[in-house]
Amino acid sequence: MVSKTKAEDDKSSEPPSSLIIPSLPEDIIIDILARSSRFDYPKLSLVSKHFRSLVASPDLHARRSLLACTEHCLYVALFDINNSSLYHWYILCRKANGSHYLLCAPSTLPFMYYPDCSVAVGSMIYVFGGVTNMTTNAFSMDCRSHTVETLPSIPIPLVCKFAGFIDGKIYVIGHCYHDNKKNLMVVFDIETQKWEIKPDMEAGFRARDANLVMADKIYRTDYCSRSYVYKPVESRWEKDFMLIYCPHWVKNACVVDDVLLYQDREMNTLKAYDPNMRYWRVVEGLKKLLAEASGSQWLRIVNYGGNMALVFRRTSKIWCAEISLERRQGGEIWGKVEWCDHVLTGNFGTRKCLAVKV
Repeated sequence: MVSKTKAEDDKSSEPPSSLIIPSLPEDIIIDILARSSRFDYPKLSLVSKHFRSLVASPDLHARRSLLACTEHCLYVALFDINNSSLYHWYILCRKANGSHYLLCAPSTLPFMYYPDCSVAVGSMIYVFGGVTNMTTNAFSMDCRSHTVETLPSIPIPLVCKFAGFIDGKIYVIGHCYHDNKKNLMVVFDIETQKWEIKPDMEAGFRARDANLVMADKIYRTDYCSRSYVYKPVESRWEKDFMLIYCPHWVKNACVVDDVLLYQDREMNTLKAYDPNMRYWRVVEGLKKLLAEASGSQWLRIVNYGGNMALVFRRTSKIWCAEISLERRQGGEIWGKVEWCDHVLTGNFGTRKCLAVKV
C-alpha cells in the first residue's frame, strides 16, 4: 500500500466547499449567490473576504434582478425613546430556524431628525427635508450597498411632511413658514433628476393632515373633515367625500393592491377602503393579533410585497407580523397571520416602515 504524504492528508481533509467554490469562475459563483435568499447573505459574507465583496457587489444585485430573484426587504426607522430626536434604520432579517429579528443597518442615511418624508422606490430609499426647520435637503440610499448620495436641492425651502411615488416621480408635500405657512407640493423626476413646483394646493396645511398614494393618485385628509384627491395626469386637486367619514388613518395606514388599510384605534380593528367600490369594510380574522397589539403607541403598518407587515411595541419589545390578505365572495376581506415574532428588545419607538426590493 502506498502511504500518503502529510501534504496529501491535509489536502484531503479540507472541506469540499473550499476546494470546489474557488475553482469555479466568478461569474458562476455570482449566479449561485444570486439564487440564494438575501436572508443568507450575512452568513455568506463571513465565509471569506472574497464572498463579502461579492455579496456587496452591484454585479450580484444586477444578476438577482435579471433572474427575477429579488425579494422584498423591510426597513424600520426606530428611535431610542430616551433620546427621541435620533432615528436609525433597522433591517428585518430571518434566523436559521425561520424566526425574524431586526438588525441595525450597517450604514445608514445621514443623521435623521424625522424620517416621515421618505419613500421606497425599487431598491432605493429617498428622504427629503426635516420636521421643524425649513430645508432643501434631499438624498437617497441604495439598500443594496447602503451607499448614500445627495440629490439636487429642493427648489424651495420646506418643512417636508410627505413623499409619494407615482410613475417615475416623487411628489413631496410640505409647507413654508416664510410664506404664511403656505402649503406646497414639489415633484422630483428620478430619471432626469430635476424638480418642478406644482400650483398652489387647495387644502390648507394642518399638522395632522394625512397623505398617501392609492391607485396612482394622492389622497389627503385632515381632522377638519376635509378630504382631497390629486390626479397627476390632470395636475389638479379635487374634493373627495368618502375618506372624510374615516379620517383617523393619519399614521397607521398603508395601501395594498390599491386598497387603503388602516388601524382603527377606537374599535381596535383593521379597516379597508376600496376606491373603486367606494366603501369601507372591517378586515376579518385578525382579532387575536390586534388584541395583542392593542394600546401600542408605536404601531405601524406597511405594504410588504403584496402582504401587510405590522410593527408594534409591547413591554420594551418590538414585534413584527406578516399578514396575507384574501378577498372573498361578497367583497369580504380576510387577513391571515403568516408569522408574528419578537424582533428586537429595547426602549425603542417606531417611526417609519418601508419595503424595498433587493
